[in-house]
Amino acid sequence: MALGNSRQNRLLAALPDADWARWRPEFELVEMPLGAVLYESGSKLTHVYFPTTSIVSLLYVLENGASAEIAVVGCEGIVGVSLFMGGESTPSRAIVQSAGMGYRLNARLLLLEFNRAGPVLHLLLRYTQALITQMAQTAVCNRHHSLDQQLCRWLLLSLDRLNSNKLVVTQELIATQLGVRRGGVTEAAGRLQAAGLIRYRRGHITVLDRPQLETRTCECYAVVKKEYDRLLPAPSSDAV
Repeated sequence: MALGNSRQNRLLAALPDADWARWRPEFELVEMPLGAVLYESGSKLTHVYFPTTSIVSLLYVLENGASAEIAVVGCEGIVGVSLFMGGESTPSRAIVQSAGMGYRLNARLLLLEFNRAGPVLHLLLRYTQALITQMAQTAVCNRHHSLDQQLCRWLLLSLDRLNSNKLVVTQELIATQLGVRRGGVTEAAGRLQAAGLIRYRRGHITVLDRPQLETRTCECYAVVKKEYDRLLPAPSSDAV
């Protein structure tokens, strides 16, 4: 598949020109369909992924099969940070929560770039720090905040990674990611729809009033967004 606008991904857009020229021939454009599992817990990572128009959910899976989302990755990041953080496998599952496209890179090549100890290393470490903040804040949010607040946080973080006001996702998938029963998600989404904040229809969620949605979420969303904005370069409107 021909290489398109790879630098829709913020990390790729932030690469210095010399590094980008070296990376570019190695990328493979891939479709990332809804529900596709990019890797399972404990599996060896053979590739890393840079989403552009898709969102990937990182889930922690218990022995009994239950799971909960610990982070989301979209056009701001990379899926597979455990590769360059000292291990070839990860305890989480990576599953596509919103279908789209992305770029795949051989794991060995990424390690070579990381070990050059130049701009790529520093960029990936800053991203990893932001990702760790998201994971920590998700744990706090799931423990201390209401389901309505959690759903608002989840919607806002997802939309930030799509640069859109629309999501294609089922309530069952949201329930799995939040680690709650589906009926709870149905009730919470119904309250947001009744208030005129969202429209939900057959797996399609459209945010109608984002400012009001932000007032209904907890502080966790702002904490995570601020950290990503602080550590990562702003998205470029003319990336090519």
